[in-house]
Amino acid sequence: MPRSPSRPASTAMSHGVMPPRIALPFADRREAAVQLATALSHLGAANPLVLAIPRGAVPMGRIVADALGGDLDVVLVRKLGAPFNAEFAVGAIDESGWTYVSEHAALAGADRTYIEQESARQLALIRYRRRLYTPDRGPLPAQGRVVIVVDDGLATGSTMIAALHAARARQPGRLVCAVPVAAPDSLDRVRPLADEVVCLAAPAQFQAVGQYYERFPAVEDSEVVATLAARATRGT
Repeated sequence: MPRSPSRPASTAMSHGVMPPRIALPFADRREAAVQLATALSHLGAANPLVLAIPRGAVPMGRIVADALGGDLDVVLVRKLGAPFNAEFAVGAIDESGWTYVSEHAALAGADRTYIEQESARQLALIRYRRRLYTPDRGPLPAQGRVVIVVDDGLATGSTMIAALHAARARQPGRLVCAVPVAAPDSLDRVRPLADEVVCLAAPAQFQAVGQYYERFPAVEDSEVVATLAARATRGT
């Protein structure tokens, strides 16, 4: 697939410098994470806490945390899939049970009863993943820290909304949303929830996150567990 340059829609403007144009698609999550870490380099001195949204963003979060000399953890959220299309998000839920419901949920056939049932299913999976991913500890402390929430892209933005809500509840000193690529309208939805939004590219004709990666394989639970365990061994 040929790469086309895309102007970043949002980045670390505290520096007053726009990064170079990004060639899309990214080769893979690793390439995207390396470029994202560069865009986040101004936060390296802050010993940030990088919170990756499982599963796809966990390998990316490790690269970002390594580059910035920060800590790595996960923020456990799940999208609420539409009744007839589980891949289409009509909302999201975080680990506390807080639920975001999108404005298009009803149009997608998700009534109150469906949202309650879907929320219960996804919360059960979140709790399973907490036991699986970090069986010997809870979430790493975030209070007063620079916290960077990382995902591999924003389509509807629902899971990032839930992740930012969960992170904000932990009272960070500064909350950053960081993604390689996003739909422009999703950026508009998440921007009020973060102190800073770093996004490498926001193509106008955005359709799906995977279209902006040449290789976009599924990340399995085993890789998440291994990544977090390796980080714990070296002191996060």
